[in-house]
Amino acid sequence: MHARVLVLLAMRNLRRHVRRTVLTASAMIVGAALLVFTFSLGDGSHEQWIDSGVRLGEGHVTIERPEFRVSRRIEDRLPAEVRRAAEEAFASPEVAPRVVATTAKLAVTGLASSAAGSRPAQIVAVDPAAEADFSPIDDRLIEGRYLEPNDRLAAYVGVELVDRLDLRLGSRFVVQAQDAEREIAGQLLRVVGIFRTGVPEVDQLLVHIPLATADEWLGSSGDVTNVGVVLDDSAATAGVAARVERALAGPVAGGEARVMGWREGNPALAAAVAIDDFGNYLVQGFIFTIIAFGIVNTVLMSVLHRRREFGVLQALGLTPGQTGTIVLIEGLTLTAASGFIGVGLGLAFTWGFFADGLDISAMMDEMTFSGVVVEPIIVPLLRTRRLVQVLLFILFIGAAASVYPALRAARLDVTEAMKFDR
Repeated sequence: MHARVLVLLAMRNLRRHVRRTVLTASAMIVGAALLVFTFSLGDGSHEQWIDSGVRLGEGHVTIERPEFRVSRRIEDRLPAEVRRAAEEAFASPEVAPRVVATTAKLAVTGLASSAAGSRPAQIVAVDPAAEADFSPIDDRLIEGRYLEPNDRLAAYVGVELVDRLDLRLGSRFVVQAQDAEREIAGQLLRVVGIFRTGVPEVDQLLVHIPLATADEWLGSSGDVTNVGVVLDDSAATAGVAARVERALAGPVAGGEARVMGWREGNPALAAAVAIDDFGNYLVQGFIFTIIAFGIVNTVLMSVLHRRREFGVLQALGLTPGQTGTIVLIEGLTLTAASGFIGVGLGLAFTWGFFADGLDISAMMDEMTFSGVVVEPIIVPLLRTRRLVQVLLFILFIGAAASVYPALRAARLDVTEAMKFDR
């Protein structure tokens, strides 16, 4: 009964001072809507960065030998049985629904040579059909075509490497690398396609060739250096990696395989996402600090203007704690209602106007960082945990901002309050 009376008193005060209530609520509603909007754009841009990075790399989850990440040598490749076990793990009922594409690659560092000179190259042997689904590199074509399943001596080459070797479509060049017998072996290739990703370290080094060509050239006998998978959502990475690691418990324990998520496989990209996320939190924290001071000011002024009212209530039997509770209930109720309204308006605004993406091409062209191409169109993405974070954050700000006014109301001197003349 006491709690019901306190709530009724708090609600009555909010209704009595409509202008003050609306002004305070408006600040929180705008703040919550802004928070939803910035979170959705931030998460959407991060997901695009991650997707672009893992597709140009080894995937959200990749399996390789522990030594390969440092050595980059062909002898540190996955045995054929481990490759099959990894592919079976990706095809398992627990993992398959999250899988968008898989690929198996044999990557070696070598030398590309032509009559114009020699350049270091990252030679990656792929299954053309699988890689076309896995990577966007076939869409970056500027001349010629991508690899096809029946190609034998074909090469798909980055535009900067083509320029440095003075090659053109149909030109022949030689690549050299250490083979499975630790001997230097050479292979003649013909340029069938030229691509530009916009990432200099990719365009000046990368050469794609068919896996069948690499088998003959390097004697790899169908082995690969890594098996990777692209998922439908980067948030599923940890769960999928854990399931695959359990499926490969034997090879992992024996040092024949290592399961890595994209954060471990691409630490530069992970750091970029973390730094950008931290910057967003700082800006949003600053905005809500200002809003919190506004709430404190509004609620405190309400307390100071209601000293006589609180004095009368305490004279009628309310305890100091109950007086402070009324003020706290007012703040929390206003905050909760404003938070839900703000989140709803934020969702409606974001997906009503930017469901197809926010085009910022007028402010920036396509740019790159950390080996990732940043697209100028940001498609919003908001996860359920973000909605929970927004609501909890707003409730925390409202509760924290209401504590001091509630303490002032609780410490009110009844005698002085009754003398107060408005």
